Formats: sequence, structure tokens, C-alpha cells
Amino acid sequence: MRLSLNEMEALSKRAARGGCYSWGLAEEAAKATRWLCARGLDGGAVLADLLEQGFATSLQEHAPQDLLGPWQGSAELCPLLAGVTLSDCADHLTQGPVEMRQVAQPVLILPFAAHAACRLEQPVTVTSGGWTAITDGTELSAPDYAPDHAALLHVEAGGTLTTPRAHQSRATPATGTHVVLNRFAHRTYAPATEESRLLGAGAGLSDND
Repeated sequence: MRLSLNEMEALSKRAARGGCYSWGLAEEAAKATRWLCARGLDGGAVLADLLEQGFATSLQEHAPQDLLGPWQGSAELCPLLAGVTLSDCADHLTQGPVEMRQVAQPVLILPFAAHAACRLEQPVTVTSGGWTAITDGTELSAPDYAPDHAALLHVEAGGTLTTPRAHQSRATPATGTHVVLNRFAHRTYAPATEESRLLGAGAGLSDND
């Protein structure tokens, strides 16, 4: 399946909202998904997996509890909350690396690391075990694969971009990913009622054909 980046962003926003994230976080999720897709990574699949985990129903458990030490929640860390916090607190990286623990879908941190790189006017490097990604805000150097969980995620200012990923103009989510995102998105649609059908387009209760 091929979608324009605008279509992917719109679907992701509705899906994240249907997954119980606030409209503000849903918008951040959509932008992050688009950013990944534009750099050839499967942002749709990453978001679909995150939504399936249902973090938004108990979001405070998945938020960073203390920014002075390692960032961790009382449960697995939500990459959207951690990412927004990283973006807002980019200046923390000038004091040293930020360590995050037990992060779900760590690749979703990358768009927010990119925003931090823009603010700091220097690249930002994200590592977990043998996985390393570097972004200067626009370009991204990263392998095709990414872990779906990081016991320890290391984010620091600096790094050198090598072989930036090619930019893409369309997203190519798998059929299964599209089904999951649509399922969550449909939760945002108001159910049809007799009144709404009468007020909407079409013949309503009469058929003049």
C-alpha cells in the first residue's frame, strides 16, 4: 500500500487519538510517524505497535518520573512522552548525555532528537546496544532495523552523519499496519444516528429514485 506523507500523517493522528492520546500528543505522534516514513523507516508499523500496547490508558506510569537522573517510568517508558520531553529539554544535552531506561519502540525518539538537534545546532546521537542513529535535524543516518524495546537508550549531543538515508515522498505501510491504524482511527468517528443520517448527504429515509 502506498500513501502520501500527508495521508500517513492524517491517519496516524486519528489513530493516536483513537488510542486515547490527547489531541496534542496525537499530533506529535503523527508528525513523528511522518518524519520516520520520509526517511524510509516504517513509522506506521512502529506507531501501530505502540498503540496496541495501550500505554495511553495509564499514561503517567509511562512518563519520565525524574529528569535529574535516568529517565524512566514506573512502567515501560512511552517514546512519545519521552520524546516530547527531550524536545522541550534539549538544553539538557549540553550538560551531558540523557539516559532513558526501558523504552518502548525507541525509534520514535528519533524525530524528537532531530528537533533537539535543530535547537542545539549540532547533531544528536541515539544508541541502544549495537543500534546507533545520528540526526542533524534534517538528515538521518540509521540502519533499516530498529529494536522494538531498549533496556537502555543513550542520547547525546554530537556525532558525525555517515551515509544519510534517502528521503521518501510516500509511505508504504503493510496491509496489517494499515488495518491496525484504521481500527484505532475509527474510534474517533461519531456513530451514525437517525438524526445524523437525516442531516447528512443522501436520500435519508426517502428514496426518490
